[in-house]
Amino acid sequence: MNAGIIGMGSYIPEKILANSDLEKMVDTSDEWIRTRTGIVERRIADESMKTSHMARFAAEEAIKDAGISAEDIDLIVVATVTPDNPFPSVACQLQESLGAKNAVGMDVSAACAGFIYGLVVGKQFIETGTYKNVLVIGAEKLSKITDWKDRNTAVLFGDGAGAAILSNVSEGRGILSFELGSDGTGAKHLYQNEFIHMNGREVFKFAVRQMGETSLNVVHKAGLSKEDVDFLIPHQANIRIMEASRERLELPKEKMVMTIDKFGNTSSASIPMALKEALKDGRIKEDHTIVLVGFGGGLTWGAVALRWGR
Repeated sequence: MNAGIIGMGSYIPEKILANSDLEKMVDTSDEWIRTRTGIVERRIADESMKTSHMARFAAEEAIKDAGISAEDIDLIVVATVTPDNPFPSVACQLQESLGAKNAVGMDVSAACAGFIYGLVVGKQFIETGTYKNVLVIGAEKLSKITDWKDRNTAVLFGDGAGAAILSNVSEGRGILSFELGSDGTGAKHLYQNEFIHMNGREVFKFAVRQMGETSLNVVHKAGLSKEDVDFLIPHQANIRIMEASRERLELPKEKMVMTIDKFGNTSSASIPMALKEALKDGRIKEDHTIVLVGFGGGLTWGAVALRWGR
């Protein structure tokens, strides 16, 4: 059996926080933010909107897109660092709100690499025949843990959610290879107490090296060459980090999906949100080979190579 994505959904908050708005909040400028991060604006969830609410909206769209019902879901994996509460898990809250009464639920904490971790967890259960349909979600309300007075981090983050339904797909399609990694010695460079704290220089050096290396590794593990890759969908953290990954794969600019300009860094939600956008505008088609790659606090990283289609 081959595990692959059969349905996608996303939730994008309505409120836009533009760079020009941030200029009034913190000592920064639109030009500085654009040139160093690639971000023009980001979405901020309403105060009453919780991570579990955004996850539910994204999940409902993915379930509909997959042509299944909530009762068909066997496992819910939610990647998030901003759960509503320490417990119960967002996944358990979703089981109830979606009516997914047959599903087991758990959250995964791998920061911005969380969605990739969730896909790999789901893949194991499907390919062993244990479960048939797995709902994997990346959902974050980073606005609630962002220090809006810190010019180094306030410009980066946004809110949102992306969801995928994993199930068995036809031979040659689905997840072809994966790589996961962790380096706890780098934990001090990116962490949260009350707010997000980041050593930007160290995280940048790590991400530029690891994102490109991991992208190449999953291509080779899948028995493919760089020329076989149709699209790269990196974690939307920083345009310079994303470009470094694209250049390692020797892809033209139009083959990298970019949403950082309008959504900012949405942590575990960024990859599924970007994938959904590329599906909506028709860029990704049947049998396209795609590399998804992310990195995050932990330090963590992960990538999958997959061939699109059922």
